[in-house]
Amino acid sequence: MEKNRVDLRICGLSYTIITEDDPDYVEELGEFIDKEMKTINNESPTLSTTQCAVLVALDQADACRKATASADNLRAQIKDYLEDSARARMEVDVARREIERLNKEISNLRNRLAEK
Repeated sequence: MEKNRVDLRICGLSYTIITEDDPDYVEELGEFIDKEMKTINNESPTLSTTQCAVLVALDQADACRKATASADNLRAQIKDYLEDSARARMEVDVARREIERLNKEISNLRNRLAEK
């Protein structure tokens, strides 16, 4: 895949990123990180750039873990729903076969009554 060179400016510092990702996507990430760091810096102006970066990293790691846990939970729910669906399909098939059997039995009984 093609390598892209993306220049970012975060908290007044320039960074050049070499990536296979779409440059617009990487720029959006850089803008997001810059905004987060500026927000923390405005709330706590005595923090260094490194301290702001660590706080943003911790916040994003937390968000990532929570999103992963949520995705895992959704995957488990989907798996349960698929298992329930498969079970229901099997039950429907069994019920259909029983209905067919009973309809044949009814038909046979009607034929026997008609013969009498």
